[in-house]
Amino acid sequence: MSSFRTPDLWRFLLISFAALICTGITASLGFWQLGRAAQKQEIFDAMERQQALAPWGNAELALQVPAVTQILTDSKRKELLHRPAQLQGQWLAEQTVFLENRQMQGKVGFYVLTPFRLAAPHEGAIIIVQRGWALRNFMDRTVLPDVKTPAGTVTIEGRLQAPPSKLMELEGLKSGSGVADSGADPDGQKSLIRQNVDIAQWAQQSRLPLLALSLVETSDNAASQGLLRDWPQINAGVQKHYGYAFQWFGLSVLVVLLYVWFQLVRRFYSPLRKEQFEAPQP
Repeated sequence: MSSFRTPDLWRFLLISFAALICTGITASLGFWQLGRAAQKQEIFDAMERQQALAPWGNAELALQVPAVTQILTDSKRKELLHRPAQLQGQWLAEQTVFLENRQMQGKVGFYVLTPFRLAAPHEGAIIIVQRGWALRNFMDRTVLPDVKTPAGTVTIEGRLQAPPSKLMELEGLKSGSGVADSGADPDGQKSLIRQNVDIAQWAQQSRLPLLALSLVETSDNAASQGLLRDWPQINAGVQKHYGYAFQWFGLSVLVVLLYVWFQLVRRFYSPLRKEQFEAPQP
């Protein structure tokens, strides 16, 4: 009898240990997803607080945003990103750059970037403005879209953002120095159509005092300039983490239920009930 019960006991202990480990792992993964949701919600709330602040003018922008040649710390970047701004100045239209393969409303075209020089007495500061999106001519991919740039002093509205995200580049797209040609070349030595843009390289090539961040324009004049400004709306994205957490917690509960049924109820309770049922009645 003991030779039978010993392997059975070891099997029970091993299954119990495995169920405990599986339950702990799935539950911890569920709590990890809840933590990720809390982190993203915190970032989203901070971004909304930034966007609700009073817009900066030329003076605040020139004072607070460092030049691209200066160090921009992570804490300073968080303080600046998504801050609204209302600026006066002039477009440097001849140095406009078109970033290709950018999507808006499900279509592929260009992001149009133009340097914007702040009005006096802050003309020493120039910020790259993501002005909007323009459709590409797929019959002739070298043709630039018809984008109208107002002359003279204008007022623009927008929010501070990091430079446009970079798309993957092929190794073959290198300059003669061996460095990937991801920067702009406002001097017209190359096409104004670019895959990516790097503000530091742009500043070096053009000798413009560019600021470290860009401005995503939200002014109401997009249609008159031949542009579209249906910028993607950022959301917290916490629902998917809640969904993953529910799945992990559900799996954890399932493991517990299966263990209770097969290792406790059927092992101990069912035989006991059977013995009670088969016992002779007095």
